[in-house]
Amino acid sequence: MSLITTEFLQYGAESAYVGVLRLNRPELHNAFGDLMIAELIQALDALAAMPNLRVLLLESTGKNFSAGADLNWMRAMAQKDYQQNLTDAGALALLMQKLNSFPLPVIALVQGAAFGGAVGLVACCDIAIATPKASFCLSEVKIGLIPAVISPYVVRAIGERVSRRYFTTAERFDAATALQLGLVSEIAESDEQTDLRTKAQPLIDAIIANSPHAVVAAKALVAYVADAPLTQDTIAETSRRIAAIRVSAEGLEGLTAFLDKRTPAWQQPKSAGQTEE
Repeated sequence: MSLITTEFLQYGAESAYVGVLRLNRPELHNAFGDLMIAELIQALDALAAMPNLRVLLLESTGKNFSAGADLNWMRAMAQKDYQQNLTDAGALALLMQKLNSFPLPVIALVQGAAFGGAVGLVACCDIAIATPKASFCLSEVKIGLIPAVISPYVVRAIGERVSRRYFTTAERFDAATALQLGLVSEIAESDEQTDLRTKAQPLIDAIIANSPHAVVAAKALVAYVADAPLTQDTIAETSRRIAAIRVSAEGLEGLTAFLDKRTPAWQQPKSAGQTEE
């Protein structure tokens, strides 16, 4: 059985899709090891290449979102040398980088526990929705480790000061605290997993109503300016980006539709169709 599954929800007559990437190891609380990491990397590459994909949901089956690293995987790593551990860590780092830089908006749907590296997965997503009883823990120091490869994303999500606390105390914190810290964007109405999709639906609808190319460009813009110093080069680059999109096909269509008081060509009614793999 595959450790992950994918599903595609179809919107409109022009085959716009919402992708669902699902951790599928509920018997081990969706703990991940080298095989799941490899499958996730492969899936993200395939999903990024889909021309009609508009949004990606990251979710999991079972009671918990993910318990983090698989114990057998960690046990195996303890028997390997530094170079082997470096290679192994590089695979997890690649997964985080690919999820963080996925070109389309990614929404994490989190139920139950999200521990260790799973906090990194949540931090790499653009939006995260949690059930009220979801809990989070950067637990690595409890077993003599550190949250190293996930740290660039977690620190960006919750800030340096807060990271100093939770990296070193390994305290468990609830969904309300995660919301306050900025790790979670919204909290669902109940702990039923179906409520996560319900809470996500208005966000999905809002994204799909927008210009597909502008959404991709807007996400890339955030990544650029977040790391760029406020210099003349940065100012020039942002000017270049807005000028380029103004004269693009969708930029011209959007402006013309606004002036003509009509719906832009990319807006379509939602369809109920779906396919699964």
